[in-house]
Amino acid sequence: MRKKVTIVGAGNVGATLAQRITERDHVDVVMIDVMEGVPQGKALDLLEAGPVLGYDTCVTGTNNYDDTAGSEIIVITAGLARKPGMSRDDLLAANGDIVKQVAAETAKRSPQAVMIVVTNPMDIMAFVAMKASGFPKERVIGMGGVLDSARFRTFIALELAVSVENINAFVMGGHGDTMVPLPRYSSVAGIPLPELLSADRIKALVERTRNGGAEIVALLKTGSAYYAPSVATLEMMESILLDKKKILPCSVLLEGEYGVQSVFAGVPVKLGAKGIEQVIEVKLNDEERIAFMKSVEAVKSGCAKFT
Repeated sequence: MRKKVTIVGAGNVGATLAQRITERDHVDVVMIDVMEGVPQGKALDLLEAGPVLGYDTCVTGTNNYDDTAGSEIIVITAGLARKPGMSRDDLLAANGDIVKQVAAETAKRSPQAVMIVVTNPMDIMAFVAMKASGFPKERVIGMGGVLDSARFRTFIALELAVSVENINAFVMGGHGDTMVPLPRYSSVAGIPLPELLSADRIKALVERTRNGGAEIVALLKTGSAYYAPSVATLEMMESILLDKKKILPCSVLLEGEYGVQSVFAGVPVKLGAKGIEQVIEVKLNDEERIAFMKSVEAVKSGCAKFT
């Protein structure tokens, strides 16, 4: 019998993620949404693509939480998307109520699941989801670091006109304007980034990474990014489902690591079948630590509204 994953929210991110995981053909997928007919229609569309692409994934669209029971992973994408001029924090109150209900309902039916939170403002929503679900910290993870790191890697590759496969880089801190890209830990085919680019060019790439989501929102005008967020979530899901134990930057509850207590923030972690198996502590210099703590404080102030 195949494992099952649930995607809450059948909008652009949720539906694109459903397509990506369906085409992998190793787990069944439940897509749930409050909009009647939308998840059912998209699920049927995905099923009808199976004969062409050769996958046998069972895709279920539903408005009933009972259909999510027994899921290995619950991905929360439900919520309002950003519009031009909006910050992630502008979504705080409305999406907090949505995530609280979703986390409680899905956790009740899949008490052993790992929960991945995508809804913005993501770090704060991960905190809300953990409280509402009652899950331990190892099984509530925010998606943001993988996406932000992918954007940083993309901009480095474009700047140097090299393959993205040559780029190693990651981003820490909150998934927002105070995120902390780390050029010192970034490399191109093993060559440290500071040896290939001037400080000014690196600073420009860091700023573009911090504004990566807003840049897409401004271009789309009617929505936010979904191709890259969905594939970033997929990488996390597969590391858990296949017990790959990848080291990925994810938002997790820190309890002493990096000198931070009881706040979700993006740090490198080992992801396996049990969720977070290890938090990796890298050495930060004074400038990096100050930026990281500033980012943590921004998340902390948002979480205070839900304590």
